[in-house]
Amino acid sequence: MANITLFSQIISKLDRTKFNKLVKDKQTDKHCKGYNSWTHLVSMLFCQFAKSQSVRDISNGLRSATGNLNHLGISSAPSKSTISYQNKNRTHELFKAYYFHLFESLGQHPKFKQVKFRIKTKIFLLDSTTISLCLSIFDWAKYKTAKGAVKMHTLLDFDGNLPAYVNITDGKTADNKGAYDIPLLKGSVVVADRFYNDFQLLNVWDSKGVFFVIRHKENLQYVSLKENELPENYNQHILKDEIIELKSDVSKNKYPKKLRRVSVWNEEKNQVIELITNQFNWSPNTISELYKSRWQVEIFFRDIKQILHIKSFIGTSENAVMTQIWTALITILILKALKAQSIFEWHLSNLVAFIRLNLFVKIDLQKWLNKPFEEHIDPPPISIQGVLF
Repeated sequence: MANITLFSQIISKLDRTKFNKLVKDKQTDKHCKGYNSWTHLVSMLFCQFAKSQSVRDISNGLRSATGNLNHLGISSAPSKSTISYQNKNRTHELFKAYYFHLFESLGQHPKFKQVKFRIKTKIFLLDSTTISLCLSIFDWAKYKTAKGAVKMHTLLDFDGNLPAYVNITDGKTADNKGAYDIPLLKGSVVVADRFYNDFQLLNVWDSKGVFFVIRHKENLQYVSLKENELPENYNQHILKDEIIELKSDVSKNKYPKKLRRVSVWNEEKNQVIELITNQFNWSPNTISELYKSRWQVEIFFRDIKQILHIKSFIGTSENAVMTQIWTALITILILKALKAQSIFEWHLSNLVAFIRLNLFVKIDLQKWLNKPFEEHIDPPPISIQGVLF
């Protein structure tokens, strides 16, 4: 049996040296009395793992683990008023910066490397999700007349299905407008739905050497320049592969170059999916499969909303909401890293549920991850007492 709890072993996997450097750079512990940034991080991770519904649940939950808090790197359980105050006042930029640091380490496990596509370029999936809020309580989250919301514009790395970039805006920001600030790698490919069919945005991506696969709108006006022959062994769901240019003067001024248009039959939804791309060398089937992989970003949004604490919030200020969202992203990064390190084939929902049930159980984390349904009992010590007679 391990001498420290499961939660303590999970926390020990975090790079505290880098965290302390970020704290120093952002001066988040300036004038701090007791409840430092590390204690704040641990408290919010406990909120996510335990799915605490209030600051009282966080405070009482950590207080119930008296004797084990030193292993978490904190001296005592914080009070609910302290948690509430720091959620409002300690900048969420600290946790945002720490997420991207962890992404560069925990998020690069060899198991995360995609093997589905033969193309060597980096694949990113772009989409957004809306998190509804009550406007009368979260009055800063403008969305509709009687409804508040924030929107997460997420660039998901296909390797590991983890966010490589997140832009959180108010609910009124359109999907394409929230994508302008997203940094992209030259030579990478971005896959997105029709809400990102913004030719000015696509022209910016193209000028940076970024490929895109976008579902175009039904009212797209274009001129067909050439229809590519489909290979003899082509998949029957590929209906057309052609080279086009935009017809409308307004659209053509925004994107003057040629585009490739691929029409695909979707058997499940019984409809035609029409895609545009600036990649002219890949097979039409590769273009089709790339767009099909976009569903992974929907699965990611489902996971963070269902298995983590992100649909309701323990604070009402903008900073408190942002803090909870970024610590939720840190939590799912940790969960996926644990899943990748285990031999047992975990489903993410089962993993977080089992951790939640065993949060303060003293058991070896790696052994438990590999064989969760086996009883882990250390052998009794070997007696060294001599023979009396």
